[in-house]
Amino acid sequence: MDVGVHAARVPFGAMAAGGAMPDDPAGLGPPVRRTAAPPHVDDAVALLAAAPVHTIGVGFTSSAYVLGAAIEKDMIERLRLRAGGLPVVTPSAAAVTALRGFDVERVALVDPPWFDAELNGLGRDYFRAAGFDVVFAASAQLPSDQRRINPGDVFEWIRGNVPRTAEAVMIGGNGFRAVGVIEALEADLDRPVLSANQVLLWAALVTAGADPATVEGYGRVFTAQHRRATHERADK
Repeated sequence: MDVGVHAARVPFGAMAAGGAMPDDPAGLGPPVRRTAAPPHVDDAVALLAAAPVHTIGVGFTSSAYVLGAAIEKDMIERLRLRAGGLPVVTPSAAAVTALRGFDVERVALVDPPWFDAELNGLGRDYFRAAGFDVVFAASAQLPSDQRRINPGDVFEWIRGNVPRTAEAVMIGGNGFRAVGVIEALEADLDRPVLSANQVLLWAALVTAGADPATVEGYGRVFTAQHRRATHERADK
């Protein structure tokens, strides 16, 4: 199955020109709520639905944290209807499904440096509400600027801070440059590692009917073994 990607962007009031994030990340909640509400994200979804697509992914981790799972579910349904019935997937909900497929309980949550303690705490609460024991939750102590994120620094910070008690690692934030370190972290830590963009792609492929096992080099979530385990859990 050939896979194509169509994209649309949505204005985010907290981000400056060039993708710069605020030096003081406090107060991200209000702009996150505004971005997740109509009309901008709804209009973007409607535009994408006019393209030859089978599913739509909304890359906005912090919306799930701020809204909570129940309101996030309502947002997904609202966008699905705006998309004419096309399935809509989000990073945090996809991560919950993927983590359950790994049959893990203890999770470490690493968020981007521009997530303040409150937003990171909301992320911890989101995954706890989904039934996971979040044994570690922190924003990476790295430069608070998307352009200055170095994958090597992300690798070293995570391997130096994630406790051994964590059975899996979730890296939040769709603006966090982390996809390139997943395979190295899984080899070093010997446990599954998810990132917001990686798991969003995984969910989009599965929902569109593509085989995620054809993706190599981006983590265990794309393996055939994980897909079988996820389906087995869904069938129970």
